Amino acid sequence: MGVEQTPSMEGNQESSFTMERNHEQTLAETGEFQPFRRIFIRELREKTSAGVFKFIAKWAVQYEKEAPFFIQEEALQSLPEGAVKMGCIVGLHRLNNLRFINKHLEKINGKLASGGYFIGVVETAAHHKMRMLKKYPKPLNYAIYAGDYLINRVWPKLPRLRKVYFSITKGQNRVLSKIETLGRLYSCGFKLIDSKTIDGLLYFVAEKNGQPAYNTQATYSPIIKLNRTGKGGKMIKVYKLRTMHPYSEYLQPYIYETQGLQEGGKFKDDPRVHWFGRFSRKFWLDELPMLWNIVRGDLKIVGVRPLSKHYQSLYPEDFIRYRSQFKPGFIPPFYVDMPNTLEEIIDSEKRYLQAYEKAGYKTDITYFQKAIFNILIKRARSK
Repeated sequence: MGVEQTPSMEGNQESSFTMERNHEQTLAETGEFQPFRRIFIRELREKTSAGVFKFIAKWAVQYEKEAPFFIQEEALQSLPEGAVKMGCIVGLHRLNNLRFINKHLEKINGKLASGGYFIGVVETAAHHKMRMLKKYPKPLNYAIYAGDYLINRVWPKLPRLRKVYFSITKGQNRVLSKIETLGRLYSCGFKLIDSKTIDGLLYFVAEKNGQPAYNTQATYSPIIKLNRTGKGGKMIKVYKLRTMHPYSEYLQPYIYETQGLQEGGKFKDDPRVHWFGRFSRKFWLDELPMLWNIVRGDLKIVGVRPLSKHYQSLYPEDFIRYRSQFKPGFIPPFYVDMPNTLEEIIDSEKRYLQAYEKAGYKTDITYFQKAIFNILIKRARSK
């Protein structure tokens, strides 16, 4: 056995190191997988800096479940369907240069064993900005970066011009925020295990913990449609102005684990919200597209919030069954009671729904008046 090279995946020149588990029992008994470990380490050391080698080796070389052995491949296309799953795949070329990032990640997910690692690298938007500003002298650097921002950040997000951008660039050197990168990983069935900035690039370790979502409706559009639970548990599309980086929806469990909740039941210091998102939330601009949901009949003017699946999982099951009997609303009882904790939010919703059962229209009018007063006079905001 030796080092095999195969055609590139999706036209990408990415080198991947894989640890395959063929004949693992025999190799474990004889110790024959050790030469392949040495091949892997030697070629990894030749292709990376000392810092990158140390980070990757920490995770890739320690993966010894069922005694995998190591081969190098340029891509995964040559592996037949039903082949033995890999323990670890290491990509040394940036995700920024892939035309179809999610298809690539979905392919890797399919070739990995459950609990296997994908180790990759990306130049984040923050690192890209630092590199551009250091490359050119002041004040020319800021002018050049402004033009770069318009071309590589704004242009790809314009619905009718996006195809033109990718037809010209072929997806090369696209700018990705850290949040979008993580969101794409989570949407493709991975969970972040470790990450580190080395030589101006973000190296990450992602563990396969599920199957890809195969989201074909992901968009960069300023108006987004979010999956939320409506009356009767039916899933509805809620329209909002984009306030977060793309694929942020998939990071709710990650943000909950790393950031926790603040007063008001929202995520604390949510890194998914970009600068314009904070501005639009402050003045309620992000909520305005939800008026279309009222016209469609998905929402009423006053009512409990339509919840995402993750947020709904934080609620007691008996209360979820109870609140699903009612149509959610545009203005929630939150703006009347201004609760600070999730438990207080649940109590606030429970009081509203119980009052609504007894006197529907009267309750909504009362809550509407109090909410508008708190929003306009007391400057109440959802954090």
